Amino acid sequence: MALIGAFLKFLERPTIGGVLVDMLLFLVPVWIAFVVGVIVGWAWKPRWAATQGYNGKFNCSAVPSPSVDVISSPVKGLGSTQSLNSFGSCAMEDGVDKEQVYTPFIEEIDCGSSQLKKEEGVVVTQEDLEHLCHLVDRTDGGPPWKHMMDRSTPNMSYQAWQRDPETGPPQYCSRTVYEDATPELLRDFFWDDAFRLKWDDMLLYSATIEECPTTGTMVVHWVRKGVPCTSVPRSDKPRRVDLYYSSWCIQAVASSKGNGQLTACEVILFHHEDMGIPWEIAKFGVRQGMWGAVKKIERGLRAYQKERASGAPLSRGLHFWLRSTQKSIQIT
Repeated sequence: MALIGAFLKFLERPTIGGVLVDMLLFLVPVWIAFVVGVIVGWAWKPRWAATQGYNGKFNCSAVPSPSVDVISSPVKGLGSTQSLNSFGSCAMEDGVDKEQVYTPFIEEIDCGSSQLKKEEGVVVTQEDLEHLCHLVDRTDGGPPWKHMMDRSTPNMSYQAWQRDPETGPPQYCSRTVYEDATPELLRDFFWDDAFRLKWDDMLLYSATIEECPTTGTMVVHWVRKGVPCTSVPRSDKPRRVDLYYSSWCIQAVASSKGNGQLTACEVILFHHEDMGIPWEIAKFGVRQGMWGAVKKIERGLRAYQKERASGAPLSRGLHFWLRSTQKSIQIT
């Protein structure tokens, strides 16, 4: 009641200017208190909060989570992987140079007895691909999507949706159409770790832990996001997010230029994660940073187009990824 009374007194001022000044003086302390509360609440937390749920072992059958590893067995034109993140959320220390490390290449390796086999519970499966198809077709049985954003540039259009499931963090869906691009180029762009270090400032470190020349499957260590792997221990910083899902679908579409040609490329992304902060604050951050992140990805894509057009050789890691696209998975 005190707040209501104070507000009514403002309206009794004889001039509009006086009302605005008093309202400004009234609201500024409230906003300052809110911002300070958010900062203090985020910066101060007990040590156990940073490592909640860790008991010294990884449950590889759990939902893929954004630790610092990526294991993927993608399918040509239709990918489902835990490595893509258009919205971004990771802890990095300024002043540290980006680095990419490769393990020694082994021509002949027994993939059946490798770490890849031991971690088979986190490799993308047929069920993951079928679930992605249901998401794309909007037949997954989830709540309806609410439109969030519709932006465009001369060479790109972007749409985004969001929904709140009964349990779990907010879920996001986005559709980006790049003009004058092919699905193969987009696939290579997202998979090329060596080039990603040039444009993705959310990626601080990349290393290949293990690779299988026969199948093209790789275990990759990123200081960013990924899926659990017992060979990379949990640390307090960057903080590991235990609930993370990110899948995408790439296909050629007709250009918006009206020429009827399939010279554009569509990327549909489905993403959700629990970053350990209040979901409403997370949704606010996503809304504020989404468009900037999308424009950054397009700048990286156009730079990648120029590099590939110049005849630059494919990176070693991309050669391995491309081997896995030879597999064909039929959805019934």
